[in-house]
Amino acid sequence: MSGSVQVIVLAGGSSRRFGSDKLAAAMADGRSVLDTCLTGMPSAWPLVVVGPSRPVPSAVGTRVRWAREAPPGGGPLAGVAAGLAFVDAAVVCVVAGDTPGAGALLPVLVSALTADGSVDAAVASDGEGRANPLLAAYRVEALRGAVPIPASGVAARTLLTLPHVVVPAPGEVRDIDTPDDLAALRDE
Repeated sequence: MSGSVQVIVLAGGSSRRFGSDKLAAAMADGRSVLDTCLTGMPSAWPLVVVGPSRPVPSAVGTRVRWAREAPPGGGPLAGVAAGLAFVDAAVVCVVAGDTPGAGALLPVLVSALTADGSVDAAVASDGEGRANPLLAAYRVEALRGAVPIPASGVAARTLLTLPHVVVPAPGEVRDIDTPDDLAALRDE
């Protein structure tokens, strides 16, 4: 077993609302959105990045294993399914690659999950209280049972059927969907 926690980073979307490859877009410090996300992950946790392979910072390169959802572009739940094939830990965090500040919240989510044996997930919520299944910690066996086969085209919100606890995410932990979202994060 590679550790008690692993992370699946979803990096296979089409960036339709952004208009170009948002994961390659530069943050204020010049690093890409995806590089910022990956380097912010807890350093002891192996990473499974689901999407087309691309260069990553050397600081995380040895921790990254690449996977591809089937079919490519099949949606986030298909990405989770592809990533799970490479997970051998008891707990896995799922993160969208367009959430550059996610790494800071993951230990909080894992703590919330492990503190409550009656739940299978600890899911972050946004400022409006909506649970985000793509920023969450899951018990691996429960997650495997919740992901349908095939998973392509199935809404990620399906994962919210698992018993879960909701953890409010701090305001700086948010995803980037549009150029305006990126500009707002750059200005902080």
